[in-house]
Amino acid sequence: MREIEKHAADGIGRVDYAVASGGGRVVRHSEAYLPKRGGLTAWIPGVDVGAKPEKMLQPSFGEPGQCFAIQGSSGFVEIKLKSGIIPEAVTLEHVSKDVAYDRSTAPKDCLVSGWYEETPGETQSGHAARMALAEFTYDLEKNNVQTFDVSAPDVGVINMIRLDFTSNHGSSQLTCMYRLRVHGHEPVSPGTAGSQA
Repeated sequence: MREIEKHAADGIGRVDYAVASGGGRVVRHSEAYLPKRGGLTAWIPGVDVGAKPEKMLQPSFGEPGQCFAIQGSSGFVEIKLKSGIIPEAVTLEHVSKDVAYDRSTAPKDCLVSGWYEETPGETQSGHAARMALAEFTYDLEKNNVQTFDVSAPDVGVINMIRLDFTSNHGSSQLTCMYRLRVHGHEPVSPGTAGSQA
């Protein structure tokens, strides 16, 4: 019963501050993979090459090809989070090896950084300078949903996250981003710290 509840709670049971349905959005990314052949977009077996960047901020339900494809074996994505948070971990997801057509498109060596970007008229701020939060390798021999803890001390509040991947698992053409999640907690306001709901 516990495993069924965990699956129903987005598979890992942790709040995702990057999920598109909650207000997360992709603001910048490397060049999307749109192969051309004779003036038309070429079809690549197993990859939805027309997918929008927001695809990586939505549940993929483990369906092969339902990803955002980035040109080449390295690149980046930048995401504006739902709100300012103190980050604790990131979760990177690729398609399961049990149903994958080609896992060479999975990101491999990754660096996640974060910062606070003020919006016009805003006075509250967190860390404006970008700082490294976690560096990790996505391992194809492990579960397809992998969570990596933030290793940087005293991060403070961020509302922007950037995932840079310097390699993938072998594809020179493209890297598939299935889903990126960001976990943490919202800072407690001084006026609400002692109040009870």
